[in-house]
Amino acid sequence: MDTYGKLINPQTVVFERLLPGPIERVFEYLWDENKRKLWFTSGAMPTTAGTRFTMRWKHSELSPNQSTPPERMKEMDEKGHSDSMTLLAYEPPTRLAFTFGESKGSDAPEVEFLLKPEGDKVRLTLTHSKVPDRAYALGVSGGWHAHLDVLEYRIRNETPPGFWDIWRRHEGVYDKRYG
Repeated sequence: MDTYGKLINPQTVVFERLLPGPIERVFEYLWDENKRKLWFTSGAMPTTAGTRFTMRWKHSELSPNQSTPPERMKEMDEKGHSDSMTLLAYEPPTRLAFTFGESKGSDAPEVEFLLKPEGDKVRLTLTHSKVPDRAYALGVSGGWHAHLDVLEYRIRNETPPGFWDIWRRHEGVYDKRYG
């Protein structure tokens, strides 16, 4: 399976990963703060669509293996970053969706996770839609790729390399892939 994201139209990026199951465990890594903060963000997530919540990124906390952030990310890496989201769908164990960042009405970017059992594995499909432009698509693609790599390590009960080391492996790749 190709683990790279695909720009399926100028406003939509899609990733697919095949993860060890069961599906309920994978869903916990998406929704439950204690598991999600191991690979993506901290912050309690609601269960009622329409409810606002805050996610906080602190990439240096995703692994005991530390790595140096790129210069343009140093301040964010040191201080962390928070943003407000709105829950769009909470349908355990198959679907979770939320706006990605401060709401800009119906134009706010959206993230949707769909889970589907495949034998003892689970197909995770992540769709990041309402992407405003190419630069944004490149940024979220590299970020999602690295975060999903960390998720795979965590779900296999393995310690991931430092987040920025993973991120660097894919730096510039999406610029070439998206043409």
